[in-house]
Amino acid sequence: MMLSQKSADTVRATLPAVGAAIGSITDLFYRKLFEAHPELLRHMFNRGNQAAGIQRQALAGAVAAFATALVEHPEVRPDAMLTRIAHKHASLGVSPAQYPLVHRHLSAAIAEVLGDAVTEEVAAAWDEVYWLMAGALIEIERRLYAEQGVLAGGTWRPWEVAERVQETADVVTFRLRPADGRPAPAFKAGQYVSVQVELADGARQIRQYSLTNPPGATVRSITVKHVRGGTDPDGEVSGHLHEHLREGDVISVSAPYGDLVLDATDAPLLLASAGIGCTPIVAMLEDLVDRGHQAPVITVHADRSPADHALRADQERLVTKLARGSAHVWYERPGDAWPAERTGRVDLTGVEIPDGVHAYLCGPLGFMRSVRAQLLERGVRPSDIHYEVFGPDLWLAQD
Repeated sequence: MMLSQKSADTVRATLPAVGAAIGSITDLFYRKLFEAHPELLRHMFNRGNQAAGIQRQALAGAVAAFATALVEHPEVRPDAMLTRIAHKHASLGVSPAQYPLVHRHLSAAIAEVLGDAVTEEVAAAWDEVYWLMAGALIEIERRLYAEQGVLAGGTWRPWEVAERVQETADVVTFRLRPADGRPAPAFKAGQYVSVQVELADGARQIRQYSLTNPPGATVRSITVKHVRGGTDPDGEVSGHLHEHLREGDVISVSAPYGDLVLDATDAPLLLASAGIGCTPIVAMLEDLVDRGHQAPVITVHADRSPADHALRADQERLVTKLARGSAHVWYERPGDAWPAERTGRVDLTGVEIPDGVHAYLCGPLGFMRSVRAQLLERGVRPSDIHYEVFGPDLWLAQD
């Protein structure tokens, strides 16, 4: 994947100006896109992320990172970033036909924000950047759809709620089975599905939830925290699921996607989570138990209190089944008997980190940054630290 030399020189020269204005460009892009196609905001994009500007930041970070990679490392395609985006797109049912639409409004936004600086040469160079990125994503998404045996964009199937389990005051597990009689699709531990619900105003909003059961199970489980306030306007989808979804109800669920999956490795593992980020970790633990993993498995979890710790019993049960499993938990409000060194933020100082460990992180960005920094200080290779962000990937926008 390489830019033409002429375009590479132009992008390199204009990258500082585009980078400085990328937030304004993406903000205008989304406004133009939704003015022309309001159905996309109602039925595909997360309205909460749009209102908070989070999706804009993520898009800006991705475009800037991709363009930078093209001019600084033209011999290497940024597959990690592209794959993460493609998995999210596939879970939403994005199709190749939508890329020209995005191109039209993004090009118009660049031209409007940068004005006379966008010469024909500059426009052509940035068009080349866009279509290199779009072409790579379309190809990865085509492969992902083919692996699931669905046509591009045709990811949705009806699933029935077989059981509803109240885990904590604001977390519920829904056990789901296919409502169309077809087999449940295979998945890998750590992957997620998209859930689409029709809200009171007729909008069909989509959110992603990790699968928490072992990959071999026929019934699928998602564990949903009721988001209250924050970026999602009062948790409109999670609230709908909590308040309205009962046994026997049918919802639309995507095929499983997500690139944070366990490698087939015998290496030591560290699985770190915070809050509802425990959900993919539980699936990984289930998989490791089923595999009979013999190397050390260190689990690290941070939460507000024991009462808020969803799937706590499952984590404890699975860790004890592992040959060399250990659990380390930090609570903000633990109660009198909890050790002082395990109160507050995660501190790995007293945790033994084996040589060659592979780490998987899931939780708020600040938590993952802190744990990653501590692991790097302990000598863990950056390539052996993997992460999952619930929602738009702001890591790219802030690194």
